[in-house]
Amino acid sequence: MPKQLRFFVLVLPNVPWPELLRRCRQVEELGFDSVGLADHLVDWAGGKGPWFELWAQLSAIAQATSHIRLATLVAQIPLRNPALFALQAITADHISSGRLDVGLGIGLEIDPSYRMMGIENWSVKERVARFGEYVAIVDRLLSREETSFQGRYYQVDAAALRPRPVQSPRPPIVIAAMGPVMLGHAARYADIWNSISFAKTFEAQLDETRRRVAAIDKRCVAIGRDPANLRRSYLMFDPTARSSGGTIKYYESEETFRQMVEQVIALGISEVGFYYPTLEEQVPMFERIARNVLPALKAAYE
Repeated sequence: MPKQLRFFVLVLPNVPWPELLRRCRQVEELGFDSVGLADHLVDWAGGKGPWFELWAQLSAIAQATSHIRLATLVAQIPLRNPALFALQAITADHISSGRLDVGLGIGLEIDPSYRMMGIENWSVKERVARFGEYVAIVDRLLSREETSFQGRYYQVDAAALRPRPVQSPRPPIVIAAMGPVMLGHAARYADIWNSISFAKTFEAQLDETRRRVAAIDKRCVAIGRDPANLRRSYLMFDPTARSSGGTIKYYESEETFRQMVEQVIALGISEVGFYYPTLEEQVPMFERIARNVLPALKAAYE
């Protein structure tokens, strides 16, 4: 394992604010390394509950926690201008005292947010084309005193954001990438590459992720980057959870969790993420896993 093993939890903002804040505090108290926060206008999967805005909730959570890292997993580029996004990131980096991971992705065409906001729902091809310019601008604005950029989709003119980020030279950039062009963007710009598989079985998810790991290694080599310098992050998705009433398989038992996570780690993943339990009855197992299994896994891979 080339990098220290880390674990994160994706906490969806689909519960009332006091409960959302309690969950994030709990994730910190249980010893997870980071908490991930999603970016939509509403619950894109069709839920009718609340849904809170990304940067406002992240800043509030930063004030209510002390050491856990906070990640945008992931911010959608269609929703913000890249210069505004960079300023939001710098602001959050200061509010959190340097605990921010800047996660970016292209978003989902099926997300109803675009229709509701009255903004253009770009095709996947256009999103990917725009992403290269977008992340280049964000990278420069976060790491340089002044930036000018003239692209096909985005332009900035002598932009100088103040203050500079707490983290030097900038907060880590996380890029969610699964297709070949996006993997290329991740190889070039990301400190952390994040992926997820929606394949219908765990075995198929492992196979798909194994191929993506090999593909991004090749992308790194092609541009002269040592693949070992790119941290690999993976969010474990259970395709059976919805049909089983919300039960997440990897929370069935400590042994089930350990066996599944060890197979993910074996692919070269050094940062493994999980969904906060959907069902209240799985929370005690989630807590036991955090206290018993995760420390043992970290010790085994030191």
